[in-house]
Amino acid sequence: MSIARHFAVTGALTVLAVGAATAVGTTASAAPNVTPQGVCGSAYKTVNSATIGSLGTVYLTYNSSNGKNCVATIRANPGTAKYVSTYVYIPATGDGAGDSGNYTSYAGPAYVYGKGYCVSWGGSIDNSYVSVENSNCASLKENRVTGVR
Repeated sequence: MSIARHFAVTGALTVLAVGAATAVGTTASAAPNVTPQGVCGSAYKTVNSATIGSLGTVYLTYNSSNGKNCVATIRANPGTAKYVSTYVYIPATGDGAGDSGNYTSYAGPAYVYGKGYCVSWGGSIDNSYVSVENSNCASLKENRVTGVR
């Protein structure tokens, strides 16, 4: 199993474990013009993003004052609740966070300390997903995987 695939599997398992623990019946409300900063906080700046087809986008943000990353998966067309997930994982430390559930506009925020580390992150909407491994590292090339389950 390649290292990137291992991280993708580990990240997906993290989403399932953390998402199941954090998404107990709460539903993010539909809001027009949802932004990553609106979900994560105004101090978080977008450092990367990945589209999930035409369904939406997963945003990786970073707060330089506290060293935390935050991810949010934002639907392109809020409306009827659909399964939405988001995760962030730091392979070097094993720390991760996620959120998942039936949401009308977004999943998240999910925060993890990541200063100086490579970041793996991603999300899904319905049966489409994106996973980004080894992101925002000076020495490693990131690996993006998109698909339909």
